[in-house]
Amino acid sequence: MDRDAPIPWYIWLSVAGVTSAMIGVHWDISWHRSIGRDTFWTPPHLAIQLCGVIAGITCGYLILSTTLAQSQSRVASVNILGFHGPLGAFICAWGGFAMIASAPFDDWWHNAYGLDVKILSPPHVVLALGMVAVEVGAHWLIVARMNRRRTRLLEWLSLYVLGMILVAALMLVFEFTHRVFLHLAVSYRAICILTPLVLAIAARTTRLRWAATIAAGVYTAFLLGMLWILPLFPAQPKLGPVLHEVTQFIPGGFPLLIMIPAFVLDLMWPRLAGWRRWQQALILGSLFFVVLVAAQWPFADFLQSPAARNAFFGSAYLDYNQSPQSYAATYRFVPPESASGFRIGMLIALGCSVISMWIGIGAGDWLRRVRR
Repeated sequence: MDRDAPIPWYIWLSVAGVTSAMIGVHWDISWHRSIGRDTFWTPPHLAIQLCGVIAGITCGYLILSTTLAQSQSRVASVNILGFHGPLGAFICAWGGFAMIASAPFDDWWHNAYGLDVKILSPPHVVLALGMVAVEVGAHWLIVARMNRRRTRLLEWLSLYVLGMILVAALMLVFEFTHRVFLHLAVSYRAICILTPLVLAIAARTTRLRWAATIAAGVYTAFLLGMLWILPLFPAQPKLGPVLHEVTQFIPGGFPLLIMIPAFVLDLMWPRLAGWRRWQQALILGSLFFVVLVAAQWPFADFLQSPAARNAFFGSAYLDYNQSPQSYAATYRFVPPESASGFRIGMLIALGCSVISMWIGIGAGDWLRRVRR
């Protein structure tokens, strides 16, 4: 392992762009919950679009400079439509341009249809695809460099970006993982679609013993930071109806307890070395699901209790337009449709976990061979 190898400037900028986007997204959601959308030119929107600008300019320059360089400088590059550059740079650049393109689309959408009622509106889908592309591209830039010249810092940067990918993935399903839904099968299905995949990639692409735990820890630390920092700043609703008094930014809820199953996965990886991929996926995917439910289900009860209605756990925060009779305001769980429907839903969630783990193991093994 080369401890003294420098980290290229474009990797640092890509990591900065990913961080800016994740801060901006959670700040923007809090803005909607605390103030309401008053203009496109809000600080959270600028933080999000900064990521697109950084990714577009940085990776665009990297591609052009590699294309114009001598052939011997193109060893670590791919050829796409006559342009040369690292594969991650092409993905990052596309994501950056998609994010920038989503901005006028989002502004038009709000002018035409008003305040968001869903996170995944059409312009937000374009924005989310762009952000995920930037994150995946940044991770591939790091992995390709790491496979050519491995350093401990590159491994930590890889896990940091994977943690940010977890933040983005679980933000997209936030509407299904709010505390009032955590006794429904849909919550666990939403968590299991992508989380095992990311944790498996973390474990397979680095040599760190607790890789999955570290990636899950990045997600946990980031959400705790947003939970504890955002309410320190004042905010006042600008749109109606105002059903609940708000005087500060309303953060998201307490992070999901994915660090616990991630830790168990890290304990199990060495024991399953040499097993076939489908066998590892079956055992580890099932284990992730079982440990997640065993940890998150009783913790959800705690989040609904008076003991969690404080600044540390965040259950006391309610949106300005939250109905006093809503499940969140009355601290009740949304009931399942039926007992049979719940059982089927949980079996589907288990299947999603196994399939996600299987894909993640294969993707991680493939990424270990990426060098350009």
